[in-house]
Amino acid sequence: MNALKQGSDALFILLGAIMVLAMHAGFAFLELGTVRKKNQVNALVKILVDFSVSTVVYFIVGYGVAYGTHFFVGAETLAQQNGYELVKFFFLLTFAAAIPAIVSGGIAERAKFWPQLLATAAIVGFVYPFFEGVAWNGHFGIQSGIEALTGASFHDFAGSVVVHAVGGWIALPAVLLLGSRSNRYRKDGAISAHPPSNIPFLALGAWVLVVGWFGFNVMSAQTVDKLSGLVAVNSLMAMVGGTLAALVMGKNDPGFVHNGPLAGLVAVCAGSDLMHPLGALVVGAVAGTIFVVMFTLTQNRWKIDDVLGVWPLHGLCGTWGGIAAGIFGSKALGGLGGVSLGAQLMGTGMGVLWAFAGGALVYGVLKATLGLRLSQEEEFDGADLSIHKISATPDREVSW
Repeated sequence: MNALKQGSDALFILLGAIMVLAMHAGFAFLELGTVRKKNQVNALVKILVDFSVSTVVYFIVGYGVAYGTHFFVGAETLAQQNGYELVKFFFLLTFAAAIPAIVSGGIAERAKFWPQLLATAAIVGFVYPFFEGVAWNGHFGIQSGIEALTGASFHDFAGSVVVHAVGGWIALPAVLLLGSRSNRYRKDGAISAHPPSNIPFLALGAWVLVVGWFGFNVMSAQTVDKLSGLVAVNSLMAMVGGTLAALVMGKNDPGFVHNGPLAGLVAVCAGSDLMHPLGALVVGAVAGTIFVVMFTLTQNRWKIDDVLGVWPLHGLCGTWGGIAAGIFGSKALGGLGGVSLGAQLMGTGMGVLWAFAGGALVYGVLKATLGLRLSQEEEFDGADLSIHKISATPDREVSW
């Protein structure tokens, strides 16, 4: 019976890892559809190579930083319990690799290729797993301290703060240090429109992310006996809440409509195991509204050229999700309880500050040493030709 449980747990978390791995295809197509045609190949290559670098770095360094363990033992040891510890690493790696995938969307169309890979290594090797260890493995007694102060520890079931807010707040200094795309904001105060190059691919990316997200949230239970249908339905309700809010607030704009469900899912991660489904619907709707309003403000009023809106989508909606778990997870609003708004505010605030400082340090050092940005000529030609020497589709068909 024990062997059956071990095998079931290993399969359960492996299926979760595969579903979240598929989400990286979603990140790729979402970025591909949003950027201009001359940068589509770069979007695809970046996501795959970032994932590959993340895997190596997280295996050797990052997982140890977060969980105080390593894989430098014989395969016989690693294969114990049906290799559960290895597939758990695979699952958590897909979360870690989401950080550079998030950042990639903010710095699209003008970032150098190799410096971004170095940033990925630094972020996945240290910046992200340091906070992951604090939130999910009790490092430095910080969770105990929060619990002593507020009566509950900081609760983030599936990573609204640990993954999404951290990713979004790392991306913000990267976007600010990189500067806006050439001619995006003209000297006369006008804004040049850079519409999405391919709405169907943008929509495909959003749908792949949405489907994979149920692995992201539900499989965060990590063992079959902790599986909860509440997490699945809360994820569903937050997704549709975000979609409908973005539809209304974004005046039927397809870019907003397809980012709305992602905003809702980002926000529900933290409290998806606690909330009532109607609470999750509200959390998702608030997140969809936050995304539309803040994306418009950052692009048009503050002139922060965050191409995919990753700071509003992941940074701000993730922050809202961390706080919302403390509100809608309470028994007073139909949740399971066991959370404290004070603890959620403290944990979320720590994650935001750590991510912003880490992002500023990593990208600040890279800007001062290697430079972050393509030359004006390379940017004009597009990252596809400048970096990869090929375009997404040929300008003309060959005649032979």
